Amino acid sequence: MSAPDEDTFAEEAADMVEMDEAGSDDDEGVEMEDEGAGGEADKKVYVPGIEPLKPGEELEMDRSAYRMYHECQTGAPCLSFDVLRDGDGESRDKFPLSMLLCAGTQADSALSNRLIVMRMYNLHGTEKEKEGEEESSDEESDEDDEDEDKKPQMELAMMPHYGGINRVRVTRRGEQSLAAVWSEKGQVEIFDLQPQMEAVHSSAAMATFMKQQKEATALFSYAGHMTEGFAIDWSPIVPGRLVSGDCKKNIHVWEPQEGGTSWQIDQRPFSSHTKSVEDLQWSPTEATVFASCSVDQSIRVWDIRSPPNSMLSANAAHSSDINVISWNRTEPFLLSGGDDGLLKVWDLRQFKGGKPVANFKQHSAPVTSVEWNPVDSSVFAASAADDVVSQWDLSVESCDVGARVEGVKDLPPQLLFLHQGQSEIKEIHWHPQLTGVMVSTALSGFNVFRTISV
Repeated sequence: MSAPDEDTFAEEAADMVEMDEAGSDDDEGVEMEDEGAGGEADKKVYVPGIEPLKPGEELEMDRSAYRMYHECQTGAPCLSFDVLRDGDGESRDKFPLSMLLCAGTQADSALSNRLIVMRMYNLHGTEKEKEGEEESSDEESDEDDEDEDKKPQMELAMMPHYGGINRVRVTRRGEQSLAAVWSEKGQVEIFDLQPQMEAVHSSAAMATFMKQQKEATALFSYAGHMTEGFAIDWSPIVPGRLVSGDCKKNIHVWEPQEGGTSWQIDQRPFSSHTKSVEDLQWSPTEATVFASCSVDQSIRVWDIRSPPNSMLSANAAHSSDINVISWNRTEPFLLSGGDDGLLKVWDLRQFKGGKPVANFKQHSAPVTSVEWNPVDSSVFAASAADDVVSQWDLSVESCDVGARVEGVKDLPPQLLFLHQGQSEIKEIHWHPQLTGVMVSTALSGFNVFRTISV
């Protein structure tokens, strides 16, 4: 393939950067207002899936429901991304915030795809509208200057990648920042992100990167799956250990070799599934154990010391394809989401019984992503093809809920928040270092937000 020339690539990079604070009335479906409404009394809470909008009704974002909200676009949609850890500390909640993401595009042309490292910074909170008397022109001018100082910023370092990127997962191994990429060309590739990481932090490094980078060169690639796939995960315990699964039901485990540039892959696949493997998750506490979910409607738990069959399984765990799973970091819980729109919580101590300990039906379309909160073991989030991101807290019981908002009494008490405003949401992640902050990607772009609920 031929890569774009430097000038074209530089222009494209400039065109792709776009980041804004929330501001338009139709960004979020948190409140609903009748056309011609006279004031606050005419507003009511809108709950997706319970009552459709009537002719003339519009959704209006309730800014008071968010501690922070930003949106950005990267040109071609990024249907998978992951959060890169930075060195700025843990449990950060003071504005302005910053973050690093790695994402992969799915462009119309295979030649137009990119593996992107994104640095978002100067992310300020959502301020309440000021009340009181009209301000003088001098005060307004000062506010304009202040608003300009608070404008969110984003830097992109992009490597051309032949073929649409199905899924991206990142890890740290020593000083390396590595991205594992499943692409439509049927290969799993490992990339060193160091040049991109340096570029988004330094204009000089960015200039060098733009001149030198023509096409993404993988540290290592594997074509042994013989078909494309989506499932992939790095071990949180053994640096560099990887597991990948494909659309033909096969799973392979990768063991890192000395030197940091090669992996040994077990050619004997883990093959108990009968259909496509959709997602994989390593145990956060046991180095040799991982879980998988499949189109065959089963969830399986494996130990790499005893291939090729799974040691635990829940068959017919959902009534249709199981798309995504997430393993709780501190509790023996597994979360799953399927085409049936269901969210199920499994206690691995009772897994052989085949019954979930919790079952939620709030989404009206296939679940596309699920993830436990990295610091609060009772909180999780999910997204679905109904264009909604939901946040949940299992620690909430019916007796904990006081007076509920009129019209939403039928909602489960564990449901904290419903976030809207994006089209075809594909993936969500909590930021592990920014308290309560979530990032979601969709066909319409990225949202970065923190709700008042978490």
